[in-house]
Amino acid sequence: MKKSTLAISLAGALSAMTAVQASEFEGGYVGGKIGVNRTDATAVSRQSPIATGVEGGYNWDMNNLLLGVDGFLDFNGKKTHTGVAPAPATVNYGSHVYGLDFKLGLPSGKCMPYAKLGYAHTGGRGDAYAGVVGSSGAHFGLGVEYKFAPSWGIAGEWTNNSGKSGATKLNNNNFMLGLNYHFDKPAVAPAAVATPAPEAPAPKAVAAAPSETWKTLLEDKPVRIEGANFDTSSAKLKGASINKLNEVVGFAAKYQDAQLAVAGHTDSRGSREYNQKLSERRAASVKAYLVKKGVATTRISTKGYGFDQPVADNNTVDGRAQNRRVEIRSVLKEEKRVRVTE
Repeated sequence: MKKSTLAISLAGALSAMTAVQASEFEGGYVGGKIGVNRTDATAVSRQSPIATGVEGGYNWDMNNLLLGVDGFLDFNGKKTHTGVAPAPATVNYGSHVYGLDFKLGLPSGKCMPYAKLGYAHTGGRGDAYAGVVGSSGAHFGLGVEYKFAPSWGIAGEWTNNSGKSGATKLNNNNFMLGLNYHFDKPAVAPAAVATPAPEAPAPKAVAAAPSETWKTLLEDKPVRIEGANFDTSSAKLKGASINKLNEVVGFAAKYQDAQLAVAGHTDSRGSREYNQKLSERRAASVKAYLVKKGVATTRISTKGYGFDQPVADNNTVDGRAQNRRVEIRSVLKEEKRVRVTE
């Protein structure tokens, strides 16, 4: 049988450091929401009617930050409020709010807290006292969204806005729970597709003759990558190393069966005991960054080798810099078809 080959040169991918791994939340989306509107107006009591709304927008991944625009329309239900002079004894009103926000998010795997700030129009609906309200002003909010499926996310948020006409001011605080559909799905590795193997031709002779068939063998394809380099006596990741490790994060997301072995190394200066512990800290630092970016901790193993496995001359400055490193190894399964005679 024939399957598509899972072959990739991860070392080549790491050298292309200009690529950026998209977050779960990049792209366009639409959604609906429902919750509570905590509302009051000048000289009337505060009440909490039901609120509903719709929204849509687009997010751009800016490498560890997400910037977006979000258009929305909220309907805040009517409710009877108790008034004090100069307001009537009772006031029945609701409101509608529509506008556009700028959005700043901090995506971390499938979860993203965010803040919104923009401009909205607030209009009252109901009794004349509040129904005449209609004005535009600032709109802001805070929220968090969780991606529970490739195209679906659930979000909880608080927003605030107000409208004013003359001496009457209407204030809205909305606490909403929303369901969003995301149009741009994260890239997924293509599934292996099986096709039937060709059948051996039937023997023409009466006597049994050897037949040929196809068999599939699995071969391990080991890949070795220099994942990060460090300053002397340091386990802190440098900027260039982070760019390389982001490519490893993309590889892990695309090939979710692949295991990653992280090995730490040092140059030869210092004692064996000190360098052994330093190499282990460097490997742990790389693992912590990969886990922070969404790679499951169960897929990553770490080990320190001290100065026992140099790749360059420790008697030179450049050689020692090359030896202060972390290497990441992964093994992919590659299927090979071979013809056999039986």
